[in-house]
Amino acid sequence: MSKIWHPYAQMQNATPNYHVTNATGVLLTLADGTTMVDGISSWWATIHGYNHPHINAAIQAQAGNFSHIMLGGLTHSPAQQLAQKLSEITPEGLEYTFFSDSGSVGVEVAVKIAIQYWLNQGIKGKHKMLSLSKAYHGDTFKAMEVGGDDDFHITYKGILNRDFVLPAPQSTFANADPQVLKQDILALEQMLQQNHQQIAGFILEPLVQCAGGFNMYSPAYLRAARKLCSEYDVLLIFDEVATGFGRTGELFAANHAQVSPDIMILGKALTAGYVGHAATIVQTFVFEGFYGEGYDTALMHGPTFMGNALACSIALAGIELVEQQGYLEKIKAIEQQLKTALLDIKSPFVANTRVLGAIGVMEMTDSKYTKGFVDFAKQRGVWLRPFGQYIYTMPPYIITAVELTKITEVMLAWLAHLE
Repeated sequence: MSKIWHPYAQMQNATPNYHVTNATGVLLTLADGTTMVDGISSWWATIHGYNHPHINAAIQAQAGNFSHIMLGGLTHSPAQQLAQKLSEITPEGLEYTFFSDSGSVGVEVAVKIAIQYWLNQGIKGKHKMLSLSKAYHGDTFKAMEVGGDDDFHITYKGILNRDFVLPAPQSTFANADPQVLKQDILALEQMLQQNHQQIAGFILEPLVQCAGGFNMYSPAYLRAARKLCSEYDVLLIFDEVATGFGRTGELFAANHAQVSPDIMILGKALTAGYVGHAATIVQTFVFEGFYGEGYDTALMHGPTFMGNALACSIALAGIELVEQQGYLEKIKAIEQQLKTALLDIKSPFVANTRVLGAIGVMEMTDSKYTKGFVDFAKQRGVWLRPFGQYIYTMPPYIITAVELTKITEVMLAWLAHLE
């Protein structure tokens, strides 16, 4: 039995995990010689595929200098260059980056910033957070408290101190029903109107609540959130850990709505699945809100590996690939192929299908219809791992049309198998 405690698994009866010995491009090679097309980018991170020569070269070059330097009292070029690059490519006004070592910690940092910002302004009582049902922001404690999916955190339900929670938006991404959208926005407006004196920040996953069931909602909701948060003095926080770097078809999901949050969190694809790293980026006024004479107004947070030189070098190399190799065009092609393959599915086992950017989802009518799918897909040379009632693909952007067809054909073959 493996000595590894694997995630999201009951270890008493867990089935053996497939043993990967090599990964190149979009292919995973197992110990038994099987190769599988990776349809989920190792939890949505390996957007450039595996073993990419450009990123490998960046790692080797940086490792020849040093792998890590603490940012306490010291600095270095990879961190400086990445912070500058992020301020250039993220939505307007996001200028200052605080690095950390995972998306969950990036969320913790964002929440701490939001709460302390108001304290630093001398405003007391504004220390609670507003979030959405169906949200997932990570598994550390404050990240759990702003999450809204009990499938992940049911054990801690009586311990977590959730503050204000709104129903997840019901308006669809495309062709949103005006009345449904109006109700979504009205609920937000009423929440802020009644509770803004207590709310420090509103955190949400812009446009797609990935782990919460791939709820894809209208960009107009983000525009309304921006307007209302400004009106009621609430910091707007976009968790783009999953959606950042092209996953929704724009470089950042915020770009669909042409709005800038006060705080943005990036992770996963930031470092291409090579190492863990995250960035919490803030508007200038937020950064300057921590100026003062002493440590009482400073942000007292400092992950050991923040700004890790290898991680920053990887991120810079990955951003170069996105910018220089037409990734947004690649994603448009993936989106079109997914739409053609999935949107017209008619099956008694499928409740809904939806596609946005490089995300394709087949929502089953019951979670029992996903049982056995992992082995079914593996036997056909595809790695997909459903959760709940959702069979989905979020492939690397370098995937070919032939490889993507293999993924969608396995999804369709599963429906035929169920029949």
